[in-house]
Amino acid sequence: MNVSVVIAFYNDYPLLELILRSLAAQFDDSFDVIIADDGSRQDVVDKIRENQHCYPFTISHLWQSDLGFRKNRILNRAVMASSYDYLIFIDGDCIPQQNFVEDHRGHARRGTCLCGRRVDILAEDSGTLDLTYPENIFKSNFWCFLLLALRRRARNVEKGFRFRDSILERIANRKRRGLLGCNFSLFREDLLAINGFDERYEGPGVGEDSDIEFRLNGQGVTMQSLVFQANMVHFDAGSLPRSRANLELFAQVIRDRDYWTPYGIKKD
Repeated sequence: MNVSVVIAFYNDYPLLELILRSLAAQFDDSFDVIIADDGSRQDVVDKIRENQHCYPFTISHLWQSDLGFRKNRILNRAVMASSYDYLIFIDGDCIPQQNFVEDHRGHARRGTCLCGRRVDILAEDSGTLDLTYPENIFKSNFWCFLLLALRRRARNVEKGFRFRDSILERIANRKRRGLLGCNFSLFREDLLAINGFDERYEGPGVGEDSDIEFRLNGQGVTMQSLVFQANMVHFDAGSLPRSRANLELFAQVIRDRDYWTPYGIKKD
């Protein structure tokens, strides 16, 4: 089963380069990459297109003009442009670790959405890390992460550990964990069953994760946690405030049980 990895991206080319280098070093190499670009500057677009043939996988670059936060719109375009039936979604500030694709593919099931986690470090502290091998950032810098966590400059450090023992997996997954837009995967047909991402959400938060989880659940898709697998490191530049309009829209979706959105891939 081949996979398409969709990277939601905006302007930060050095971080994108780390992601692509990490993907190039995955144990599992049967995938292509789609860069879903929400309006990066022309110089960034030029760098992507200049270097997109330098990796051992096919890279497609989708771009839309910068008219504000329209992540869901470009993600829908990426879904329709994908070559394969299984999709992994990540954000452009999160570096997947070496078993990332392998773990998502190994647990893939129709009717199931896999929900991964991440280690968080303040982006301003990333210069203290050894980034020589981005696919092993956590392993190579474990003590640095631990010290940063003690100083409250890194969070969720335990999410960097990878366990494959089935008993440990069951214990870890007893706690329900929801979908994070930076690390989840599912079959394309399950996403199409809710008409993809709702493009009315024009601001960060809710629209690319909570809304998707609610509507997938409404269509019978179950959430499965990948905590302690599919690890990634998030360079946190600071959270943007959630849009009040987004929260009100999501409350309306819940009230009306709108599992299929008419504002997604197919427009009414």
